[in-house]
Amino acid sequence: MSTSPTVAPQRARGSLADLVVNYVKEQVASQVLKPGDQLPTEAALMSLLGVSRTVVREAISRLQASAVIETRHGIGSFVLEPRHQPLGLDMVPATTLNDLLSVLELRISLETECAGLAAQRAKEQDIANIRAALDAIEETSRADGDSTAADLRFHVSVARATGNRYFVDILTQMGAALIPRHRIDSPGIAQSDPAAYMARVNIEHESILDAITRRDPEGARAAMRMHLTSSRERVRRASPMPEENAEGLA
Repeated sequence: MSTSPTVAPQRARGSLADLVVNYVKEQVASQVLKPGDQLPTEAALMSLLGVSRTVVREAISRLQASAVIETRHGIGSFVLEPRHQPLGLDMVPATTLNDLLSVLELRISLETECAGLAAQRAKEQDIANIRAALDAIEETSRADGDSTAADLRFHVSVARATGNRYFVDILTQMGAALIPRHRIDSPGIAQSDPAAYMARVNIEHESILDAITRRDPEGARAAMRMHLTSSRERVRRASPMPEENAEGLA
């Protein structure tokens, strides 16, 4: 089944083929594109990302070589099942409150340092990519859509700004497990006011970007820790899932 592309990322100054490759990989990581889904057509990718047919075809070739997709002659390109987990992560769907809190606990330790390094190392294009992800979250929220993919894109963009590919690898392998809203009672978390809830989350996101933009590593770490700690507490208060062995989690 063909899947419509979501909001396009900002154009990078480096290889335009990298832009297309990263876009497709992030769509796969966030499960907007799932195994078996058909990629948008060449024309759709050209229009969405503002690149030429040659660039799209180069990116498709690279995605084929890395076993992300396969192309069926005369039909199109399709997302493949992942062949391996290079870092040994097995991110099964969260089924208990303990699962969700454990993922957030891991994220606090990992992404706090990501934010600090991003503040030290981010290039202007990295900051533009983070900004574009926040704009996508707000646009999706205004349309009452699911902002999970855009939220994942924000966190992966911060990781990418560190210049350390292993942070990116870990977050993309964790995929949509990073963003718990689609697995729990979102109205409960939002306290029956989704707009106000998303406004609070977006303020937290903006604080992270502001510190990165100011090149303030400690401020970025504090903003990311506050955001993820607040997320953990919102999940703990609102989730209807069984709280198996949740005691003892920070």
